[in-house]
Amino acid sequence: MATPQHLFTRFASKTSEWAGRPVTFVLAVVLVAVWAGTGPLFDFSETWQLVINTGTTIITFLMVFVLQNAQTRDARAVQAKLDEIILTSHAENKFIGIEHLDDEDLKHLDRLVAKAAKGVREGRTNGTPKATNSNDEANEKRTSAKPRKPKRKTAPSKAPSR
Repeated sequence: MATPQHLFTRFASKTSEWAGRPVTFVLAVVLVAVWAGTGPLFDFSETWQLVINTGTTIITFLMVFVLQNAQTRDARAVQAKLDEIILTSHAENKFIGIEHLDDEDLKHLDRLVAKAAKGVREGRTNGTPKATNSNDEANEKRTSAKPRKPKRKTAPSKAPSR
């Protein structure tokens, strides 16, 4: 039998899929139109207004948690795929796990990558076949005596736990 966590995961996935469909949006518009159309029937009373306010507040409150769950799982899956691409390519392994850095470290890393990208662009416009790495701070952190580990050519047998 599925655990409560698995049941919620399936529920969140299905609800997220359902909520993102155009038919769901049309249903919501129709519901609001019907509610607005009944305004004269109920003399635009406070109870009539309370119905839509309460309903939309409850739905919004619950959907925040459901959609956040689905979005978090999707982000983790994409991150795992990106990590795998980094591991099996000639990219720098130091980028694995950077999603866990704080904002200041990420801003610093953004500046370093932008500086390196600028060097690559300048190298291409000057006709240089390969640009030099202008990322001095990153190069200082690397030790030349430390041999690089060989790149893995296959996916891990089990996804890394986070």
